[in-house]
Amino acid sequence: MNLTNFRLETDADGIALATWDMPGRSMNVFTDAVMDELSQVVDAVVADPAIKGCVIVSGKDNFSGGADLTMLQGLGRAYEALKAERGEEEAMRHFFAESRKLSLVFRKLETCGKPFAAAVNGICLGGAFELALACHYRVLSDDPKTRVGLPEIKVGLFPGGGGTQRVARLMQTGDALQMLFKGEQIRPLMARNMGLAQEVAAKDEIVAKAKAWIAAGGSAVAPWDQPKFKAPSGKVYSPAGMMIWPPANAIYRRETHDNYPAAKAILASVYEGLQLPMDQALRVESRYFAHILRTKEAAAMIRTLFLSMGELNKGARRPKGVPATQVGRVGVVGAGFMGAGVAYVTAQAGMEVVLVDQSVEAAEKGKAYAHKLVTDQINKGRAKTADRDALLARIRTSADYADLAACDLVIEAVFEDPAVKAEVIAKVETVIRPETIFASNTSTLPITGLAKTSARPEQFVGIHFFSPVEKMMLVEIIRGDQTGDAALATALDYVRAIKKTPIVVNDARGFFANRCVGAYLLEGHKMLNEGIPAAMIENAGRQAGMPVGPLSLTDEVAVDLALKIVKATEAQLGADGIDPAQKALLTTLVEGEGRLGRKNRKGFYDYPEGAPKRLWPGLAALQATRIDPDAVDFSELKQRLLVVQALEAARTVGEGVVTDPREADVGSILGFGFAPFTGGALSYIDFMGAQAFVTLAQGLEAKHGPRFAVPQNLLDMAARGGTFYGDAAAKKAA
Repeated sequence: MNLTNFRLETDADGIALATWDMPGRSMNVFTDAVMDELSQVVDAVVADPAIKGCVIVSGKDNFSGGADLTMLQGLGRAYEALKAERGEEEAMRHFFAESRKLSLVFRKLETCGKPFAAAVNGICLGGAFELALACHYRVLSDDPKTRVGLPEIKVGLFPGGGGTQRVARLMQTGDALQMLFKGEQIRPLMARNMGLAQEVAAKDEIVAKAKAWIAAGGSAVAPWDQPKFKAPSGKVYSPAGMMIWPPANAIYRRETHDNYPAAKAILASVYEGLQLPMDQALRVESRYFAHILRTKEAAAMIRTLFLSMGELNKGARRPKGVPATQVGRVGVVGAGFMGAGVAYVTAQAGMEVVLVDQSVEAAEKGKAYAHKLVTDQINKGRAKTADRDALLARIRTSADYADLAACDLVIEAVFEDPAVKAEVIAKVETVIRPETIFASNTSTLPITGLAKTSARPEQFVGIHFFSPVEKMMLVEIIRGDQTGDAALATALDYVRAIKKTPIVVNDARGFFANRCVGAYLLEGHKMLNEGIPAAMIENAGRQAGMPVGPLSLTDEVAVDLALKIVKATEAQLGADGIDPAQKALLTTLVEGEGRLGRKNRKGFYDYPEGAPKRLWPGLAALQATRIDPDAVDFSELKQRLLVVQALEAARTVGEGVVTDPREADVGSILGFGFAPFTGGALSYIDFMGAQAFVTLAQGLEAKHGPRFAVPQNLLDMAARGGTFYGDAAAKKAA
């Protein structure tokens, strides 16, 4: 037996300990080599009559993050190569066999005749948790960082190592489906209460507890392999089953709008699998898994939400040759909603914060927001009072700019007015050190223009947070014409330190995200002005894959803010730079009706106290014409809402605002929820095919106007059959 990734030792009591510890990696993952070695471990345990059973533990801080998704991507490439060489049937046979290797190894462990226990500390997700579920006993550490779960749905996949079948046999069917659909990470005590683990113990006791279970005669037969096993919710075809499955199907449709093949495969795998013995059920799961692996949705989501996001989080866009920076103290000027959020996430990351506003009282109000957020965490059991005290002690409030003197980075989060920002820049620059980086949290104002009022433009950078700061994981870093590498590197290091995902864009009005969001909102407003019923517009947005419809999003942004942006754009670009009908609609809502959005409980929607929001009935009266709903092409509405955003994203590439397609895709999903199943705004085009997309857009342009005009860079790409990612790879290789 030749083991590289595992160590196998047997104690005096005849209990083996298999320690999973991959050399040269900070996290264990499943690879072909790991699967092969795990199979060898099972064989060794079975072959030695002196071994009573085996405990599997990690030699690292975390158990494992699951399968190496690049390995799964490789299966797809191997399939295409074999298909070209030997035909589709042979390629599919090989693909199916390879894609179910992990499932077969786990089943081999589960049915080997000797008890296996998993001692889990830290992260144990995806295939790693499926390994734990295949073990006959599971002990989780009570360490605050320990989490288990099956998050595959979040990257367009579903658990293909037996997860759908074992979870559905451990829990009530409804609970199992909810867990599989959500893909959440579960804390140890919750996992035990859900029936996913048998014990929770201190970190240094988990191995001893697992060994004690084996020593006490732990069973080597899984519950579902017992002759009289009954699923927790009973048979599928039973009165109880019929109370579960019709609603489950309806909930699936409501939540996914049939956009996520993996979610449908989960439903089918559990439904069919619960009617079969375990081995046949696992084969059904494997067939669905092989199918999902080959979908464009899985390919797109794996590329964007796993590979690209991982690369960006590791500093893929950081300037080479700039030494790592240690941001120890951050100044935040402006203690309003955004500034208070920035102060909170910065202090939460362990940095000292100086929060400055016009008065100490105003600054204290911003600090109180941090107090509220931590208190909410305490009430949910996710933090302790000591954590709150420590975090608040790191936030110092002041009305004196001189207190910013020792800061490594200063972020202004004041009102979106160039004159106000210029005044703040001047005040800050008189007190900070020469090497201190200054950042503006502007959402639309060009950084190059703001930097003109700076005496040190090379130290000036944009750091655009999204609201609410504590929840939104994306940060847009904007490079002005004179922004230096040191400023860019510091901004990237800071964003990574606060555990958010950075994208780097070049300077332009609205940068990347807000340009695409603006196009989405405008399209919704234009539809309303066309006479399309508001409910159809909102449903089209959600069914297209957006988290909320364009009218709802306008309320969240604030209707009065949308109007201010339109007016500011008109002032800078002239009347041709805006849509007059949109301006008229927003003006009527804000100035005529006093409807400012969610913040004053009335906008496109009404927000009654203690009741769900509902569309304002008065919207119909604002429409000069009304189209019969039966005459509306609903599929076209969905296309318009996605295509208009994708075109704007393509324009940012053509203009050099976005230089890396990974950033456009990650930014569009994390920043404004662009239909995640597409992989992002540029992947939406790439996976459709540039020529097919151009044809679609040109059809919409002929019907709805020049906002659907295809930019030249995309026309050229379509003509040569290119893709955004292909062009980026070619440019990198050149």
